[in-house]
Amino acid sequence: MNLDISNISKTYANGVQALNDINLQIPPGMYGLLGPNGAGKSTLMRILATLQEPDHGSVRLGDIDVLKQKDEVRKTIGYLPQEFGVYPKAKAIDLLDHFALLKGFTRRTERKQVVEALLRQTNLWEVRQQKLGGFSGGMKQRFGVAVALLGNPRLMIVDEPTAGLDPAERVRFLNLLSELGEQSVVILSTHIVEDVSELCTRMAIIDKGSILLEAEPLRAMRDLRGRIWKRIIPKEALPEIERMYAVISTKLLAGRTVVQVYSEVPPGADFEPVEPNLEDVYFSTMAGHIGKGPKRASREVKP
Repeated sequence: MNLDISNISKTYANGVQALNDINLQIPPGMYGLLGPNGAGKSTLMRILATLQEPDHGSVRLGDIDVLKQKDEVRKTIGYLPQEFGVYPKAKAIDLLDHFALLKGFTRRTERKQVVEALLRQTNLWEVRQQKLGGFSGGMKQRFGVAVALLGNPRLMIVDEPTAGLDPAERVRFLNLLSELGEQSVVILSTHIVEDVSELCTRMAIIDKGSILLEAEPLRAMRDLRGRIWKRIIPKEALPEIERMYAVISTKLLAGRTVVQVYSEVPPGADFEPVEPNLEDVYFSTMAGHIGKGPKRASREVKP
């Protein structure tokens, strides 16, 4: 069962074009939607979650018309937005039981089994009697996943899930998402390149409402071999390097500047080749050297 997105566009009343003719075919498994803040990711996620209408276009989830059959979609979708509220004084097990009741699990015995299974799956069983106000950021995210998983959704939408998580919580959360991708379509919307690199078998890069690249991460990295070069320079030499070469990223290393450039031929004896990673694919795409992006340099440093 694929998710087919065709010609989706959205312009807000203030004139901002959030999406411009988006076309994607998303197969089952983990799919990464990668782009900077303000790229249009959250707008697309809200449209897929039936929370917002596009100006035009169509979306199909298997045989379901997402834009016209909203009630059918909501029966089979799980949505974890970037920000969601919880009742801080409610216990995890009680609130999840309440959401399960709203989802249609009216039989008490069945509902109890479902709630216990989800709390165990999200590694929250041991803290089920704790109030949500005392949960860490990662625990709240995992509780959000438990709510989103009610009813065994065929489509999971996860918007910026690891922002603000500490490294240990991030690993636990990504492991959980990886398990979910074995059973349904899971869209991971994020600006963190590493999340996509670790989880997703396919991805798209979006910026200013347009898809710049759609690819398999491993293949995109292989296709970039022989085109990424690095050089360590004094900080004061950076402006000259930027005038001479297509700089895609810079970072500090022991007080000196490591500059990486895109070039299809060796840029000079002082540069050494780099084995590309997904961060290089992202920066090269954003700079317009691969994909459909405009030709522009990027000084952005990956957070």
